Amino acid sequence: MTETMTRIAAGLERAFAERGFAEPSVEDLRDAAGVSLRTLYKYTPSRADMVLAALEHRHTRYLTHLFDGLPNAPDAALDALLDRIGAWMATETAHGCLFHGAVAADPGSARLRDMLGRHKAEVAGRAAEVTGLAGREIELLVIMEGLTQAWALHRHEAVRGAKELGRALPRH
Repeated sequence: MTETMTRIAAGLERAFAERGFAEPSVEDLRDAAGVSLRTLYKYTPSRADMVLAALEHRHTRYLTHLFDGLPNAPDAALDALLDRIGAWMATETAHGCLFHGAVAADPGSARLRDMLGRHKAEVAGRAAEVTGLAGREIELLVIMEGLTQAWALHRHEAVRGAKELGRALPRH
């Protein structure tokens, strides 16, 4: 990804995360991306492409946040991973999961549903790998998604509960 495209995607991600997918005008998105309208359309020719660019950027940031530098021991990796999800929720997701929000805003978009599926599958697959829970991707995804949903109401107690559930999963 070029430096310009990265800057555009970061600005679009911020704009959509702060204001949702319906509210920002193209001019608002241009301003958030910090480029001219011509440059914005050169890199993202449609609003749908703008949303996908924002989600790709978010995906990369989320994977880096969750998985870079995790402890090697599976139980420690699980605890750290769930702590990091809690930290992400505290700092990045005032309005919930951006991927689910994008699909909710345009439920007929196969591209968005595919992006959501790819994002969740990669997160669950990598989580299973680092925690020694291969074959338990769906269970891990349910725990992680439950944590993201419960965070708004229960914060650190949601993280604690997710850790207990994760530790209870049998390893193959």
